[in-house]
Amino acid sequence: MSNTHDTAQLTQTLNLLEDELACIYAVSKVLSRSLNLKETLREVLRVLHEQGQLEYGMVSLLDGESGDLLLFELHTQDKQTVENIRYRAGEGIMGLVIEMDKPLIIRKLADEPRFLDKLGVYNPVLPFIAVPIRARGDEIVGVLAAQPPAELHVLGERRRFLEMVGNLIGQNVVLARQVASDKQELQKERDSLRRKVKGESGFANLIGHTRCMQVVFDQARQVAKWNTTVLIRGESGTGKELIANAIHYHSPRANNAFIKLNCAALPDNLLESELFGHEKGAFTGAVSQRKGRFEQADGGTLFLDEIGEITPAFQAKLLRVLQEGEFERVGGTKTLHVDVRVIAATNRNLEQEVRAGEFREDLYYRLNVMPIIMPPLRERLEDIPDLARFLVNKISNKQGRPLDIGDSAIRILMHHGWPGNVRELENCMERAAILSADGHIDQQVIRLTGLESHLPVEIAPASHKPKVDLDSPDLDERERVIAALEEAGWVQAKAARLLNMTPRQIAYRIQILNIQVRQI
Repeated sequence: MSNTHDTAQLTQTLNLLEDELACIYAVSKVLSRSLNLKETLREVLRVLHEQGQLEYGMVSLLDGESGDLLLFELHTQDKQTVENIRYRAGEGIMGLVIEMDKPLIIRKLADEPRFLDKLGVYNPVLPFIAVPIRARGDEIVGVLAAQPPAELHVLGERRRFLEMVGNLIGQNVVLARQVASDKQELQKERDSLRRKVKGESGFANLIGHTRCMQVVFDQARQVAKWNTTVLIRGESGTGKELIANAIHYHSPRANNAFIKLNCAALPDNLLESELFGHEKGAFTGAVSQRKGRFEQADGGTLFLDEIGEITPAFQAKLLRVLQEGEFERVGGTKTLHVDVRVIAATNRNLEQEVRAGEFREDLYYRLNVMPIIMPPLRERLEDIPDLARFLVNKISNKQGRPLDIGDSAIRILMHHGWPGNVRELENCMERAAILSADGHIDQQVIRLTGLESHLPVEIAPASHKPKVDLDSPDLDERERVIAALEEAGWVQAKAARLLNMTPRQIAYRIQILNIQVRQI
């Protein structure tokens, strides 16, 4: 009779081991499926219930700040949700597992005085097993507990099985927490970069005190509030992209993507792929599906620079997405819908191109909802001193050395025509910084850049020129004579009186100082 009983128990144990092996395999598949820890552990506890005959599985994880054991997930048939359940070290069976650092087997819950029954779900006549969840060797990160059937002779095997599951869960907990921590750090870095870019793209950081620039800033501030399409117009180098940045980062879309594309840089076939994306196999080299700029900018802003360069054939495709907000990827048939605010920029005369049939009239009106005209630098000469100092500081930070620019250099800058606008000014300042051995940019350094070889396109009215103190000790003789001539409108007799000289004396100095006399 005893042998028969032993044989039956052995058979039951072998069957249990087979079931546990299958259950371990199912648990490992669940744990490898996702890094969403809550969903993963919920599914693990379901597998333990259905395949492992372990009811009311519970996972509690240690809180790094308080050191308490917090209920993380509980499996119940009625999907009961229990919140804010915690155990301090040594409190109840769960806290005792943490304090003792070892598994606990309770043969009958009703006989265990340390069982607190905070959840009210466990059967008091059945056993209860709680094991540490370990990771990185012996580090305890939580407790796994469940209630097995009343089969006392296999409780030791049940405990070993739960320990194996706990070890699998522990590795997943550590990995999920590391991913969550990395994600949080990336989000902090992203938010920090966003704040930095927004700060650098603010209207306060845009240089321009002239009336024409104040009009531009006022228009940009106003249009930033809405989703209106903006067309920024102006010569190359006037700062159209800076205004586009400011509009986006002061709009309700500021926390979403700001995507840029230079339309002049690509032929039609590549431009279509860049803007609309492509499906795998759409053309040679399309080895995978790729999202286009419109999809990337969904919910945000798309800046299309040099919009006047696109061909009439592509203009029709662009018009559709601007009108309907929908398109298909290259090689695809599924229609995609996006919510994108478009800011375009051009240095071309679109009205003339519309008349010539080179630019679609309907696309022109779709883009030209809110035009912003960027004035050329030669029309805002009063901004040059501030612009020059701003650019010198920018270059100083890039070169990692102190740089400054003198008034004599700025006076030369004020009399250049600037066909390349602010971009030309920035290049000039960078050349000057390179050529300045001691970090001070004066008129001699500016001459070394070759700037003085350019004749001015026009001279600013006298009322717009800063008045120079002719008695300033900072002026050398050549600067003083030029300043007097400028103040006198290049009338030599009048300049001589300002300098307490005779006309012959000033004529002599003009000759020996190699001053080019301008005819006004």
